[in-house]
Amino acid sequence: MKGAEIPDFTYETRPSRVVFRAGGASSATVGEAEQLGLRRLLVVCGVRGESVAREVAAGLGAACAGVFAGARQHVPVEDADRVVDAARAAAADGCVAVGGGSAIGLGKALALRTGLPLIAVPSTYSGSEMTPVWGLTEGGAKRTGRDPSVQPRSVVYDPELTLSLPPALSVTSGVNALAHAAESLYAPDASPVVGLLAEEGVRAMAAALPEIVADPGGLAARTRALYAAWLCGSCLGATTMGLHHKLCHVLGGSFGLPHAETHTVVLPYALAYNAPAAPRAFAALSRALDAQDVPRSLWELAGRLGAPRSLARLGLAEADVERAARLATAAAPYANPRQVGYDGVLGLLRAAYAGGPPSTDL
Repeated sequence: MKGAEIPDFTYETRPSRVVFRAGGASSATVGEAEQLGLRRLLVVCGVRGESVAREVAAGLGAACAGVFAGARQHVPVEDADRVVDAARAAAADGCVAVGGGSAIGLGKALALRTGLPLIAVPSTYSGSEMTPVWGLTEGGAKRTGRDPSVQPRSVVYDPELTLSLPPALSVTSGVNALAHAAESLYAPDASPVVGLLAEEGVRAMAAALPEIVADPGGLAARTRALYAAWLCGSCLGATTMGLHHKLCHVLGGSFGLPHAETHTVVLPYALAYNAPAAPRAFAALSRALDAQDVPRSLWELAGRLGAPRSLARLGLAEADVERAARLATAAAPYANPRQVGYDGVLGLLRAAYAGGPPSTDL
């Protein structure tokens, strides 16, 4: 930083306690519940993560008020209704969300509706646990917001919980985390603190993912990836989302595309679109990735690791590309360093649909 110009900035921290402990998910969750004074916790999870969630529930003993295993991607509003009913029926005084972004998202919906404190035990690299951002899908549209009540009061990171995450999901979940850090670098409320977190998070995640694919059972790489997810999620929690997240919310909420995979496909093209307008951010990304062409570097990384690289592969119909562009630009756009208009977004989405190398000529 010697000689570097420090811009004016505002940085806000939010109350959250983090426990990072390999092999300690159950005991740490018990300790966090006790510290928060919680005695009847509803454990929330999805079907894929139910076995791990039940281990955490068993560790809570009498403090577990029940297990709700109905979390789904994009948090359909009817699931939020059901989990609120379950929490009230169990007289729960708090919630433990165990799993990926879907489980934590449902726990946030419960916190938003009821004010119950939330403990997050993530088993993927989504980073949602470090943000006050919530999302609900209703009537074919996903709406999001920020509310301090949904920020988990405690987050328990146990790298051993990620050992069962298949390599393919590990890659897309990790790139999802990279997207959080990348967008934070050119957010209107970016700061030097966020910049340090983002650059380190991108560097750590990009290095860990190839090791995870080569050796899915290697705890060291899993630990570095979870550390990176924490950093990247913290960046999202401290800044405003941009065009990339807007597009992913439209594609997921209105077309049912899978969350992490959509982030993986869209990110190189969204970055290519924004690159001419955010030189400082892309200098940081270049350092973190040791690459001159950041969008192409991420596109190539996804390809090497077997991740999807086109919206067509995710099941989007070509006829829906124009509709997606209209939906993404119909309402007030997210903050973005480059002006967002229909023609530009349509070009971006057409490139992402085809899946070829990203170009800054978008």
